[in-house]
Amino acid sequence: MEYSEIIRKRKREDFIFNVIGIFCTLVGIVTLGALIVDLVMDGFQKLNWQFFTSYPSRFADKAGILSAWVGTLLVMLVTAVTAVPLGVAAGVYLEEYARRNWLTSLIEINIANLAGVPSIVYGLMALGLLVYQLQLGQSILTGGITLAFLILPIVIVSTREALRTIPQGIREAALALGSTNWQVVRHHLLPYATGGILTGVIIALSRAIGETAPLVTIGALTFIAFLPPSPIQSEPPYISFDWIWSPFSVLPIQMFNWVSRPDRDFAVNAAGAGLALITATLSLNAAAIFIRYRMRKKITW
Repeated sequence: MEYSEIIRKRKREDFIFNVIGIFCTLVGIVTLGALIVDLVMDGFQKLNWQFFTSYPSRFADKAGILSAWVGTLLVMLVTAVTAVPLGVAAGVYLEEYARRNWLTSLIEINIANLAGVPSIVYGLMALGLLVYQLQLGQSILTGGITLAFLILPIVIVSTREALRTIPQGIREAALALGSTNWQVVRHHLLPYATGGILTGVIIALSRAIGETAPLVTIGALTFIAFLPPSPIQSEPPYISFDWIWSPFSVLPIQMFNWVSRPDRDFAVNAAGAGLALITATLSLNAAAIFIRYRMRKKITW
């Protein structure tokens, strides 16, 4: 076979692969676009002040998502405060401090496996450990820690991948000038890896904010008509943590409750709640992109 024929064959194969790739990409984009358009058409009419400031009700026109979105914010706050420091610290240790031996390899394999475990398994684990053994109850704290367990492997893996992108010469130069290992991590590696770490954190939080199964398993409420205690008090010490022990609901659970009802108006409410959830997720991503951009501008190689 002549070289020209081989080249033509390879170009045909490359063209066919490109067409298949574009088709697969368009299938996903078109499907997602159709779902979003359908959601907007159904739920946009519900996005008003009353919808965000009203409690759930058995009357669809009076029902709102106040307790659900407040619960979502508080649970995600606990999740972020728990998972991000632990995940980043674990990633830094495994990548920069841990020795390469069979134990480290075993830990890495288990972390990779945990990232693919179904979320309901984390809910069952949290039910037995946090609710029954540690007696934390069906509270915001339990929900936040459960979701933190869920996203911890993602944060660890993204932190390690971000650290691996930093040239080895930066480490060697800093150590040669007398820096300790922690000073290298603190002043060089973490600033350079912040963009990649933030990307992984946002991906993890975006997954957690839409989870329903583990929260239902630990006993999150499907109907709640009150808010947790305020974290700000008018008397000393002015800050209260009683809210972490409060029962809660979140937007995905509220949506599940509404779509399970036969009344069409509740399905419209669920679409409105879905739009609110998508907006919160996109806002989270936008904030991360902005922070990453600002931090990268401050870094000079």
